[in-house]
Amino acid sequence: MVRDLRCSELSASLEAADPIALVDVREDWEVEICAIDGAHHIPLGDLMGRVGELDPESPVALLCHHGVRSRHAAIMLEDRGFKHVFNVAGGIDVWALEIDPEMIRYD
Repeated sequence: MVRDLRCSELSASLEAADPIALVDVREDWEVEICAIDGAHHIPLGDLMGRVGELDPESPVALLCHHGVRSRHAAIMLEDRGFKHVFNVAGGIDVWALEIDPEMIRYD
């Protein structure tokens, strides 16, 4: 079952010595507007073809705009045997509101 990860928890993990792998599944045009430093960008439609870029034994957090596509991506990874998968609750929109208020938001 996919677990949610709050943006505050993600922020703390990204600042840790061994940060969680963050995968941004938004489209290219969305990433051009705003992105979290260090995120690995794999659009949702490309995820299954690029799943080999990820370690199924390491924790991975999936991020999209509001958390819907990333939840779908997380389920896809769990179905492929990934054991520690998290959905970033609220996506990059909540990240901008709670963590990085200077970040550009979009609809």
